[in-house]
Amino acid sequence: MQIDLNNLVRIYDSADGLSKVAAVNDISLTIPSNQIFGIIGKSGAGKSSLVRLISMMEKPDSGEVLYDGQRVDNLDEKELVMRRRRIGMIFQNFNLFSSRSAGQNIAYPMEICGLPKDEINRRVDELLEIVELSDRKNARISTLSGGQKQRIAIARALANKPDVLFCDEATSALDPQTTASILNLIRKIQSQMNLTVVMITHQMEVVRDACSQVAVINEGKLVEVGSVNDIFLNPKSPVTKDFISHIGNDRKATDGSDIIRWSKEGGEYELSFPSDKQGAPVLSNVAKKFDVEFNIRAAGVQHLTEGDIGKMIVDFTGFQVSEALKYLRSQNIIVEKAGE
Repeated sequence: MQIDLNNLVRIYDSADGLSKVAAVNDISLTIPSNQIFGIIGKSGAGKSSLVRLISMMEKPDSGEVLYDGQRVDNLDEKELVMRRRRIGMIFQNFNLFSSRSAGQNIAYPMEICGLPKDEINRRVDELLEIVELSDRKNARISTLSGGQKQRIAIARALANKPDVLFCDEATSALDPQTTASILNLIRKIQSQMNLTVVMITHQMEVVRDACSQVAVINEGKLVEVGSVNDIFLNPKSPVTKDFISHIGNDRKATDGSDIIRWSKEGGEYELSFPSDKQGAPVLSNVAKKFDVEFNIRAAGVQHLTEGDIGKMIVDFTGFQVSEALKYLRSQNIIVEKAGE
């Protein structure tokens, strides 16, 4: 399912009640069908407000939301209920019923829809197998780990066979290893079921590891949108650059996916290498062609869902630095002043 947003606006009262705040400020965006699409922003950026509009939990003050070309933000109450049943939602805090078993939690949305008991039982068993928790059907929620709870929440979100799945900070409460397993599960489910998945997050690692396209939100506005590969290779907005610059900077790489800085000094230029250039002796060629020397201050690889992006932070010295930088750009290497 393709989702189109046209000039969405949502205004709330400020905390002191004395003014108005545009949490969503004239956002137009297309979320492609059958992909994992990320919406990223810092706390208070407006991403959660935007998702409430996209998922029809709230109506916009102005603008339109279209699902496969059909407007859905102006549905009447009966139509709205029916359309919401084809939407799956996953939340940070799981939102499971502690009084119900794992299987009963998954069954709940189907019970609301009045499905026959035998059909519900078959679907519950099917979903438990998909999320790899077949042996926990009768387990109390209190006995499950955080990762298991999120798997049950995912199964529940899929119960009524939705055509779009919203993940609102679905991994924020999980440790890195569990986060990786949940993202792998979501990728598998999206591929098998041809779902449109919208992931709302403040973690660029989640975008890197799961999404094919991403929209960056800041102060209620859309500041950048594109493929994850292009965004990592050539981020344009300061907000996006800040997100990317903080990935892995405070920890050592264990899988080759971090940018490791071994010198805190220097580092005037940041180089970004597309996947077809990562095996080429680019800097060696530069040193041979021009009167320059280089000093690599940091390097690493970001592993994305659709390819790898190589990164280096480098100093150049010599009489032909400008010519060397021009040559690098001609070789499809992105060259920027570090920190800009």
